[in-house]
Amino acid sequence: MADNPRTLADVQRTVLAVHKMSAIKCTLSFYDTWYELYEQDVKLLDYRAPLLASMSLADVMPEDRDQALILDVACGTGLVAMQLQKLGFCNFHGLDGSERMLQLAESKSVYQTLQKCIIGTESLPLSSDTYDAVLIVGALSEGQVPCTVVPELHRVTKPGGFVCMTTRINVSNQLYKSQLQAVIEKMEQKGLWVKVIVQEIEQWEKATSVHETEQDSTYIPGVIYIYQKSKGSEFKK
Repeated sequence: MADNPRTLADVQRTVLAVHKMSAIKCTLSFYDTWYELYEQDVKLLDYRAPLLASMSLADVMPEDRDQALILDVACGTGLVAMQLQKLGFCNFHGLDGSERMLQLAESKSVYQTLQKCIIGTESLPLSSDTYDAVLIVGALSEGQVPCTVVPELHRVTKPGGFVCMTTRINVSNQLYKSQLQAVIEKMEQKGLWVKVIVQEIEQWEKATSVHETEQDSTYIPGVIYIYQKSKGSEFKK
């Protein structure tokens, strides 16, 4: 592939356009056209979430990583699984709503299975209590996957397994972040899972809006949540 002539400003406009979309079909259609430039673009954006989330999960799963079964929700082109593989994880299943993204992920020969799923609008096409760890990195934000997916992440995780979630905590994503945290904390109060890690990261990725780049930093912050599913827990609304 030829060198990418795109600039950071080009990437910022692209990402900002995604965040402004409200219809899931429009978002998925956009990703189907973006897939070829996606990895180059997020590199320009210094998007650190896949690395940081993978390292956090590895910290809470120090043993038997080669035996753990991992579900990568909204897996995209496979950036999270590639990072986890470097840390000793070997067994990956992936879900995503973009056909083109899934094709690129499949070409990397990291996942044992990949399925198309419109995440957040339907139940995950997977059995309950299946995975040692479930991750959703980068997709929990305004204009992408709704918070309603969180109980599904819990459902497919094994009792004692881990759920790792990330979101941006910049100004434009504050309402979504508050809604997400409310869902997470309600489930914690019900005894469905226990908090393991909640870590805020100042330099999550470079800002995409003019308003935020004019603030104190060219980067925006993000947060990593890791919760451990309680044994014998069953989600009920």
